[in-house]
Amino acid sequence: MPRLIVENPGLGVSIQDKGRFGFRHLGVPVSGALDQSWRAAANCLAGAPEDAAVLEILLAAPVLRVERGPVRLGLVGALSGVFTRDGVEERIGCWRGLLLQTGDRLALKVFRAPAYFGFSGGLDAAVFLGSRSTYARAGLGRALAAGDALCCGDADGDDFFAPPLASGEGALRFIPGPQDFPPETLAAFAGARWTVRAESDRMGLRLAGPCLAHGPSGASIVSDGVTPGAIQVPGDGQPILLRADGQTSGGYAKIGCVISADIDRMAHFLPGETLAFVAVDHAEAARARRQKRDAFAEWRQQRAPVGGFDEGRLWSENLIGGAIFGE
Repeated sequence: MPRLIVENPGLGVSIQDKGRFGFRHLGVPVSGALDQSWRAAANCLAGAPEDAAVLEILLAAPVLRVERGPVRLGLVGALSGVFTRDGVEERIGCWRGLLLQTGDRLALKVFRAPAYFGFSGGLDAAVFLGSRSTYARAGLGRALAAGDALCCGDADGDDFFAPPLASGEGALRFIPGPQDFPPETLAAFAGARWTVRAESDRMGLRLAGPCLAHGPSGASIVSDGVTPGAIQVPGDGQPILLRADGQTSGGYAKIGCVISADIDRMAHFLPGETLAFVAVDHAEAARARRQKRDAFAEWRQQRAPVGGFDEGRLWSENLIGGAIFGE
């Protein structure tokens, strides 16, 4: 079985898959990758099942050395750096499947989070409650450490490129409710630009903006179920947008819930950046879900072997300003 050794664990790196289902009634969040589409894309480029586990990188990428190859990594996100083979360094970028041999070393930089590493055959890791996803608050999985071994499946064939998979733009679409808020509060919520606060994490995005007024029942309610995408409004009137590691129940009134088609987009807002919301109905949410599914299927068809892909176009669309490397 191929093995990679972690020489440097990076920062904000965790093993994540599709998520942990069937245990929310016990208070266990779904967890999983913040951007499930990019996780599936990393697996597609690596030659792995789309539901397989990957490395999610939120701050600094790990440095990996192949102890036993060959192995293919699917590199997704704003990444660039070098891989070293027999003492010779080669510059590489992202949105590609990279075939590595025994002794190869990979050192990349993340220019914007999140980023994902997929592994040929899927990343093998301990299964907790039916999932390989890390949920640090409950001790399910753990952070990478120097010297860890990462195991996956064999790889062969060509390297692959693909165009970047767009994460979407514009206001986050949400369905109002289930708690009732005054019409003027809903208008203020949808009309504002909200700033992502520094204390945001995988559990939720804490937002700063105008103070939202609650309805007659106030901010606190009898605790009920919450889900990723739920928008809680605590007593200070500043919304909290729950993400993958969000709790399973809560006692704050909820002004709405982001539609499933826009959940992945929540991974791409960083502290200090702003976002907006727009209310939609269930029919629009269903159309958006179908459009997202079709867009991923179209992207999958654009994967092409190195030499059969317009690499210049890839670089021009990939990073801010067309930049490839950070130096």
